[in-house]
Amino acid sequence: MDTSHKQTDTTDCELTAQEKRTLFRQGAIAVTPLCIAVIPWGLLAGSFAIDIGLDPFASQALSAIVFAGSAQLVATGLLKVGAGLGTILLTTLFITSRHLLYSVTMRDKISPLPLRWRLGLGFLLTDELFALCGHQSKKSFNRWYALGTGLWFYICWNIATFAGIVAGKFIPNLDTIGLDFAVAATFIAIVIPTIKKLSVLITVFVAMILSVVLQYFDVDGGLMIASIIAMFCGYSIDTFKRNDA
Repeated sequence: MDTSHKQTDTTDCELTAQEKRTLFRQGAIAVTPLCIAVIPWGLLAGSFAIDIGLDPFASQALSAIVFAGSAQLVATGLLKVGAGLGTILLTTLFITSRHLLYSVTMRDKISPLPLRWRLGLGFLLTDELFALCGHQSKKSFNRWYALGTGLWFYICWNIATFAGIVAGKFIPNLDTIGLDFAVAATFIAIVIPTIKKLSVLITVFVAMILSVVLQYFDVDGGLMIASIIAMFCGYSIDTFKRNDA
């Protein structure tokens, strides 16, 4: 038997049911401000799905099964303009590729867990879960806290989507009242607390400036180009500082 699995399971067994519930509740409480921040985003996702002609069941299934806010909005937008399946899949792949970096960063904390936990937390891994748990040390990371964070956010996202579906039936063109600003506001709230090093500051600054410039000049794939260049700049600064030390 894998020793790392055995050690993790033993540690988990040492927790009482009350301690597990407490950790779960703490995770849910910690992510609640971000849940509130994405309510307009969820409303937009649900109403937009209705607006392009999806039935309520399919609209809710996008959030229940896909569970990827920005990718959902982009995918529904592409469906609205009649884009092909290949274009939709490729675009959403690029948008959600950051989750590969999230999973690599959290691998040392998640990989020792049993399969059911790895699959569950893998499905629940969002920007919000990573923001709260991604930078925890292996010693401080707790699966029940992470589960509370991810599951509560999943529930809130689906409730907001359902509300958007209902609203979309009675309020046409809900996407025109500025709810999409919630997307930017949420990511700003997630990113700012992580700026603790010069390399991260450079990455954020380059991404911000380049994305605006490329958008102004209507460059195709400008957001991806800005992201890649920003990551390269941040990595270069970090590497230079380590070598200089």
